[in-house]
Amino acid sequence: MPASAEFISLCRSQVALLTQGMGAALSVVYLTERLVEEGTAQEKLIPVVAYPESAVRWKLELNSAALPATTSRPQPPRLKAKATAKNIDTVSLPELPTEANVAEAAETADKALVPSQQIVLPLLNEGVLIGLLVTSREDRAWNERERHEIERVAQTLTLARLLDRRRERSEQQLSQQKQLQAQQRELLDNLLHQFRNPLTALRTFGKLLLKRLLPGDANRAVADNIVRESDRLQELLQQFDRVIDMTEEDLEPTKSLPPATEVRSAIPILNPPLPLLPNREGTQSEICTIEDVLKPLLASAWAIAQERSLDLQADLPPNLPAVRAHLKELREVLSNLLDNAIKYTPPGGKIYVQAGLERDNCQGIAISDTGVGIPPQDKERIFDRHYRGRQADSDIPGTGLGLAIAKALIEQMQGTIEVFSPALWHPTPESSGGTTFIVWLLVDG
Repeated sequence: MPASAEFISLCRSQVALLTQGMGAALSVVYLTERLVEEGTAQEKLIPVVAYPESAVRWKLELNSAALPATTSRPQPPRLKAKATAKNIDTVSLPELPTEANVAEAAETADKALVPSQQIVLPLLNEGVLIGLLVTSREDRAWNERERHEIERVAQTLTLARLLDRRRERSEQQLSQQKQLQAQQRELLDNLLHQFRNPLTALRTFGKLLLKRLLPGDANRAVADNIVRESDRLQELLQQFDRVIDMTEEDLEPTKSLPPATEVRSAIPILNPPLPLLPNREGTQSEICTIEDVLKPLLASAWAIAQERSLDLQADLPPNLPAVRAHLKELREVLSNLLDNAIKYTPPGGKIYVQAGLERDNCQGIAISDTGVGIPPQDKERIFDRHYRGRQADSDIPGTGLGLAIAKALIEQMQGTIEVFSPALWHPTPESSGGTTFIVWLLVDG
């Protein structure tokens, strides 16, 4: 893998330290490039930084079996190759000695007519060679303190190369993720385009059915629900279109960096928890009645509950006070809670919806069921995105997003949502278990 400009700059600074600070006449930093030929792995060392720069023409290839043994403080061998600025273009480094013949190589170097001091240090990480540092000088031998300093240079280069490789892998992963996202984007565009045609047809058939049914016909409620849910799907499709067309600028609240004191508050804005939802914070709430929101939802939920052999009961007192809410979002919240109650209640169970609860100038809507309930260990994370707890191992489908969406939307309306398991309401004194969700909304005026 290629080295980054930052790593090359660091290598040059370390080579300059060896040259200017310690009098090295030659210094070369090599990196490995793994080659596999006919089932045999060998290491090819490629020079990346050298002083003098003409030394970059050196090439060194060696088998990984010939590397010096890994020790906590490897003793640098002294090799008899003569390396000076005058003959550097013609000198080739000898094969690195193994631990067994280091002493013999050092003895041979001592007997040479022209003394040359070379230090060859492998850049090792957990026994794997990632590079090599070679440095030498002619005028005097390296003392113990200088060898320690050169070893520290080798350690610095090793750490820097490891960090450089991590960066390279991160960039590769990011590139792959971008390609995957582009493919997913194209597939999502196609699916949404294909989704619109049957949705339009469904909505049209619902309207035609309404026209053909006489007033008072029991089936008009079913046809009404078909049209209403089709309109809801159409609104969600429009939100999909807006999200797909978003750019990086749309995700950034400002172009400039926030002051240091505002970094903490800026984090949730830069990482919105629910990017697919409209942000209604700061906008004027609508005035609506709970009865108007609940009645059509209960009609749909009743039909589904009847199909699944569930008993759905509702208590909607007359003349409930109006509340401050966002009508579409409140409908989404209550629809999610009713859907969960139906989904997690086994056949023969009961679901109870009660409006008219009062607390601190708030109106509450409770949705209870006799389902499986929520284990204590899951309660604290039940509103986390994609968290399903025990239900993740069940056959009940779900994404773990419904409750997270509900909580975020209710908080945008300055309301709260609570969960109780075991449920607060039970159809019979001896029954237990189940779950109750209560949505609290501010009363108008």
